[in-house]
Amino acid sequence: MRPKQMTLSETGFAQHHKVTRRAQFLAEMNTVVPWAKLVALIEPHYPTAEGPGRPPIGLERMLRIHFLQHWFNLSDPSVEEALYDSRAMREFVGIDLGREPAPDETTVCKFRHLLEAHALGEAILRTVNGHLARQGFKVSTGTIVDATIISAPSSTKNQDGERDPEMHQTKKGNEWHFGMKAHIGVDSATKIIHSVAATAANVHDSRLLPELLHGKETRVWGDSAYQGQGDVIRAAAPRAKDFTHRRYRYRGRVDEVERRKNRTKSRVRARGEHPFLILKVVFGFAKVRYRGLFKNAQRLTVACALVNLFQLRRPLLRLAMT
Repeated sequence: MRPKQMTLSETGFAQHHKVTRRAQFLAEMNTVVPWAKLVALIEPHYPTAEGPGRPPIGLERMLRIHFLQHWFNLSDPSVEEALYDSRAMREFVGIDLGREPAPDETTVCKFRHLLEAHALGEAILRTVNGHLARQGFKVSTGTIVDATIISAPSSTKNQDGERDPEMHQTKKGNEWHFGMKAHIGVDSATKIIHSVAATAANVHDSRLLPELLHGKETRVWGDSAYQGQGDVIRAAAPRAKDFTHRRYRYRGRVDEVERRKNRTKSRVRARGEHPFLILKVVFGFAKVRYRGLFKNAQRLTVACALVNLFQLRRPLLRLAMT
């Protein structure tokens, strides 16, 4: 079969065009992400053009590609192919295929390793939260603590013939899960994630409780995994009151008063589930991508910074229009 001649629409002169949801999403995130502050944060660690050879690709361009990987759950080879396939992604990154190719997967991988080598995940989260605070979205005195399991491959059919030694299995309900556990501290008013930690899946939720509090809380909410941790809460946040769930069944007898209190607490605690919904369903971070806890913890922390921007993108866009 003879190949068809390219039409003007395929060469970029299309008469019919629709703003897709992907293009609209990228336009919104392009507005709300504090690019200048993030570039200034990473720039001291980024290589500069010295001597002969190909100069490094622009820092902001590589950061945009890195964020595309988080938003669309893309591996290093997949994001390279996506840049060739998607015009919206190329416009977001600022690539003109008529003048230059898209960065290859090795370049994308090296940039990710740069962020990991300098442990810039927490710094990115602090920079984003500082930007949100200056826009009026400050962390209040209430914190919701929660944890979720991120699955890891349990198969031993790999080069080493073994599972990731830093991941572990745990039983939840009647099912066994293998992977890591993501712990977050969420502001009860704005749903901003202010604290992040990653452990193996077999670590109990309450073990990370002190690391999830910023110290200025007056109230702390959590599910039944955090009950009985009043002393730990007061040690980390002296003014905080314990609003974690309490046991309401004793030897078959139901304490209706305690049950109603738990329902009231659940109305607030449910706000802490929204970031996990975005993280696992919208961004697709339901499975680990790398071996080892450190790399996945760095990915988790950067993803939480982007979750904060995603949650508040509507009010941020309204502020940008004023």
